[in-house]
Amino acid sequence: MTACARHSSQSRRPSSPAARVPVPRLPIRCRSARCAAATSASSSSRAREPATSEITSRADLRDRTIAITGAASGIGADTAELALTRGARVALLDRDEARLTAIHWTLVDRFGSNRAIAIGTDVTDRASVETAFQQVERAFGRVDAAVACAGILRDNLLFRMSEEDWDDVMDVHLRGAFLVARAAQGLMVPRRAGRIILLSSISALGLRGQANYAAAKAGIQGLARTLAIELGPFGITTNAVAPGYVDTAMTRAVAARQNLDWDALAEAWAKEVPLGRIARPRDISVVIAFLLSDDAAYVNGQTIYVAGGPRG
Repeated sequence: MTACARHSSQSRRPSSPAARVPVPRLPIRCRSARCAAATSASSSSRAREPATSEITSRADLRDRTIAITGAASGIGADTAELALTRGARVALLDRDEARLTAIHWTLVDRFGSNRAIAIGTDVTDRASVETAFQQVERAFGRVDAAVACAGILRDNLLFRMSEEDWDDVMDVHLRGAFLVARAAQGLMVPRRAGRIILLSSISALGLRGQANYAAAKAGIQGLARTLAIELGPFGITTNAVAPGYVDTAMTRAVAARQNLDWDALAEAWAKEVPLGRIARPRDISVVIAFLLSDDAAYVNGQTIYVAGGPRG
């Protein structure tokens, strides 16, 4: 029922790719006085190194470069924050540049501009994705991992679902995961190392009103298994993470569209979960961080459900 982040508030794909901003130091430009001051300060000082206390031994990600799509909110944004806390360099990719700029500045304030960059990216557009990954490589020297988190919802019963609703969800989730994985592997194969993590969902098992979303998320699991077979010989692991109900901006928007009280909806969802609550983004991002770490070096082609238990 969830995806990593709200990829777009519109039901149609934009007529042209989102602007792709060059990546010198702070790729997404901002004209505010605060941005100008921060840019000046960052150009005259070195990026702050993470304190030892910020690095958890359970999933040390120091010296890793991780590109995350759908990074403007939800699980994508939380994964970016957690990866930075554990020492990684992170490229935040999303086509909602207003949200992306906001989360980027929040992370720059904490971790330094040399460890967090942001690039406007439309995951449904091949050129946009390939250009973004090239910019990440230029900025950080390499791409060690890619996390495909971009997502949208266009829920409806089959007889009410339009072809546009079907195509939009397939484009963002399944085509987007394919384009991200293809761009990432092109940079990883020569180095014979890399991690690709694709966001699936418990909805892949089937959920009323989500024919498009369930089909896309099931497809992602098949894609992850296939890429594990193809890319494993090159030292690249590919896995999927399948959340259940998660408290994100996208899931809250479901309640708003249906004129439902969010607390009441979350309580109803929680009754379907054996643990008795819906997930927080951090419940999912810690599993992603594990798959990014050395501890998961032998985990390949798996789908890990993070849903508080199976549905009854």
